[in-house]
Amino acid sequence: MSGRESVYLTGFAHSNPVPVASRIGPFVHSGVLTGRDPRTGEMPAGIDAQCANVFAHVRELMAAVGGTTDNIAKLTCHLAQYRDRDALNSEWETMFPDPGNRPARQVMAATLDGGALIHCDLVAIITDGSAPADVSTAESSP
Repeated sequence: MSGRESVYLTGFAHSNPVPVASRIGPFVHSGVLTGRDPRTGEMPAGIDAQCANVFAHVRELMAAVGGTTDNIAKLTCHLAQYRDRDALNSEWETMFPDPGNRPARQVMAATLDGGALIHCDLVAIITDGSAPADVSTAESSP
């Protein structure tokens, strides 16, 4: 694969004209993955539901680029309540149960809008040379 490829997910998009992720060769960098419900587009009120949605978006993105969560090198999370990590840690340990096989993670405090309590982004490396799965090339509403 040469050049950059924009990745869009059906049912999830940014309100600005940017893709969910960008892939150049084996490297995948996501934009902001929010806690919006992938079915309704609504932002749940609680951190538990938002974290569950963020991690669902992570799984969907990794599948769309032909990888798995094992290909994630780093996950960066921004929390509206910096010390409110129970829901984040619960989803983290479910996705990465083996402490010896987890990506790097950074958590930062942030002022988020639209009712968001968490935003995450990731860096992944797809080393097996697999081509991205068939994903939508047109943005859809969040």
